[in-house]
Amino acid sequence: METRASGPGTFAGFDLSSVPSPCFVVDEVAIRRNLTVLKDVGDRSGARVLLALKAFSMWSMADLVGQHLYGTCASGLWEARLAREYYHGELTTYSPAYKAEDLPEILRLSDTVIFNSPDQIARFGDLIAAARSDGEVFEIGLRINPEFSAAEVAKYDPCQTGSRLGFPVTQLTAAHLEGVDGLHVHALCEQSFEPLAQIWASLEPRLTPLLPKLKWLNLGGGHHITRPDYEVEDLIALVRQISERHGVQVYLEPGEAIALDAGILVGEVLDLFDNGMAVGITDISATCHMPDVIEAPYRPALLNEAESGVTVRLGGPSCLAGDIIGDYVFASRPAPGQRIAFLDQAHYSMVKTNSFNGVPLPAIARWNSGTGALNLVRQFDYTDFRDRLS
Repeated sequence: METRASGPGTFAGFDLSSVPSPCFVVDEVAIRRNLTVLKDVGDRSGARVLLALKAFSMWSMADLVGQHLYGTCASGLWEARLAREYYHGELTTYSPAYKAEDLPEILRLSDTVIFNSPDQIARFGDLIAAARSDGEVFEIGLRINPEFSAAEVAKYDPCQTGSRLGFPVTQLTAAHLEGVDGLHVHALCEQSFEPLAQIWASLEPRLTPLLPKLKWLNLGGGHHITRPDYEVEDLIALVRQISERHGVQVYLEPGEAIALDAGILVGEVLDLFDNGMAVGITDISATCHMPDVIEAPYRPALLNEAESGVTVRLGGPSCLAGDIIGDYVFASRPAPGQRIAFLDQAHYSMVKTNSFNGVPLPAIARWNSGTGALNLVRQFDYTDFRDRLS
């Protein structure tokens, strides 16, 4: 996969020595910029736009999110708890499968609970009825698989053959929608408008007979709405068309779009030696701090990378041989102690960090590129590593 980073932006002037290393730095001005775009889409299209917490759950910015978006969507019990504790507005929860012991609390916390198959809805019918008899108010949704592959990378394609995500639309009947208030469709990953238009064109003929009985249609996430080249006007037109033609409330669940180009991961070169090429060890670990570098895989953009000079293979301090971030060009050979930063790391990287090998977790800082205000929100220590073990 190619990085979607648009460039350094305001981070070109950020003082990398002003924060501990490693450290995520998130620019609240950039977050507000993205949220403003998403609010405008919601206002003009009529869509209810939700933050996908799975991509960006920096809850110290929950109030800012609440000023712009309709609510949040969670992927399970713990994210649902986080949403109710810190965020505002409507909460939708979806998981490929639920544990029976978790579901009562999920039903209590959520405004909408989306299931992955009609069988699950039927299996948990007693729990759903019990929650409603206790006075809980919520709606039920069903995720469908449009069986139309539009994702650019097979491993991130929810519509791949054998996918566990969503009930195949070719199997969907009116009987499956008894007690269901809406449908959820999520088939994109870091994509522009055209794949969404193609998916909807394939789905609309199948869903048209069913939509009159439903209240809403959730078009999921994967929309790169805040990318400079995204076709915002086309999205607004499509949402309005769906709403007017079928009488349903449309939802969008962007995740990356909220934090796109809004954060960096600052690190430090710890050592440099030669082994067929220059090799640099940093306190940033691909496997611990940017796992998508290995899982996707992709090459994150380096802040102020030189056009020519010395090529250095950068990797982390863990024992994993594959803990390699990538090969980067420096104007001159970097020395131990030199600060570096990778772009566009506010989404997914922050929520996926781990402490394999006892590698410390990055600190988290909130920066305002307009005023220069810098707030170190969180630092992690040995006890954070120790207390998750036994």
